[in-house]
Amino acid sequence: MELTNSLRQRLLAAQRNEITEYNIYMRIASSMRDEANRKIIEQIANDELGHYKAWKKYTHQDVSPKWLQVWFYVLIARVLGFTFGVKLMEQGEETAQVNYAEIARTIPEAAKVHADENDHELKLLEMLDEERLRYAGSVVLGLNDALVELTGALAGLTLALQNVQLIALSGLITGIAASMSMAASEYLSTSAEKTDKKPILAAVYTGIAYVITVALLILPYLLLDNEYLCLAISMTTAVLIIAVFNYYISVAKGENFKRRFIEMAGLSLSVALFSFIIGYFIRIWLGVEI
Repeated sequence: MELTNSLRQRLLAAQRNEITEYNIYMRIASSMRDEANRKIIEQIANDELGHYKAWKKYTHQDVSPKWLQVWFYVLIARVLGFTFGVKLMEQGEETAQVNYAEIARTIPEAAKVHADENDHELKLLEMLDEERLRYAGSVVLGLNDALVELTGALAGLTLALQNVQLIALSGLITGIAASMSMAASEYLSTSAEKTDKKPILAAVYTGIAYVITVALLILPYLLLDNEYLCLAISMTTAVLIIAVFNYYISVAKGENFKRRFIEMAGLSLSVALFSFIIGYFIRIWLGVEI
């Protein structure tokens, strides 16, 4: 088949995407301990290699992977989990599928590649089973409770005490006690449920999520002197935590980012505002001056 220069360039770009993704998947698979997950990733990698060879039949040319992209996604997968890494990559691949559809007008085989990308690989990705996502509910519990309780407590304490050291001390005591309480509650809750989750691991995920959130929200009060500036930074930090976590979950589990973000952020900030007002009236009622 005689290729136009424009079509040839599109095929070479598609070919390069396929060999890049093949290398990403194979490197991710090589570091996986779970055999079932590894076989799924290797199967997807072989599909990508097959697509690469399909394009090569028309271009008669080898192309190099985008090595910077390869190492970027491999690093993401190592740090944030292989499910997040490969699904984030698949999101970027959706723009390339538009090119496949255009190529299919001239090369019918492109329609099969397009179908593979849309159906087969996505079905395989849904079969992945990663521990950190299995316990995502426990992390959500720890994050959500810490954000709602501590943003509310810090807002109330800021207006009631107006002293950064006292606010930090009170917030730390409240946060540490609450984290242990939440971890214990999650342990008992998971023990009572008939799931494949381990109660101790569920409690650890909940407790760690809670403690990390507490530390980030209290940090401004340990570093700065102005309690209102500290409160503003803590509220901003809370919104950023909610945004980052919900983006992670939206990619890894295919859930709606906007709805979850608005729900969690609205709840945390509403409680903080209410607590701020309550702190003001309690301070006046008790006549406390510090």
